[in-house]
Amino acid sequence: MATIPDFGKSEEWIIKTTLKERYGEEKPFELADAEIRLSPADRELTTCPVVYWNHEGCNFVVFKTGDRRYRCQFFYRGYQQYGTGVHEYDDLSECMVSLLQAQADHEARERGDIK
Repeated sequence: MATIPDFGKSEEWIIKTTLKERYGEEKPFELADAEIRLSPADRELTTCPVVYWNHEGCNFVVFKTGDRRYRCQFFYRGYQQYGTGVHEYDDLSECMVSLLQAQADHEARERGDIK
């Protein structure tokens, strides 16, 4: 199986810019690797590049699953994992914005601001 390339400089710029727009300041993030199943039918795990950041007790991850392919989720604890409802994105900007919006909507529902 082909190796999935790390996040490139232009992808890192998209991440940095999107986080700055969302939080109004530079937000540090970390690059790492994770092993995931690319397909539910896969028996083997594939190592994928990941970007991770934390904000006010919420953890965010974006997995790079191939060339212009991304998955995302946010979580508070291991059993409190949430996504956007989209399995995979072909645009990193859309993935990031959707993830941040899904988390903001989740927080608003938890506070009772929206139903």
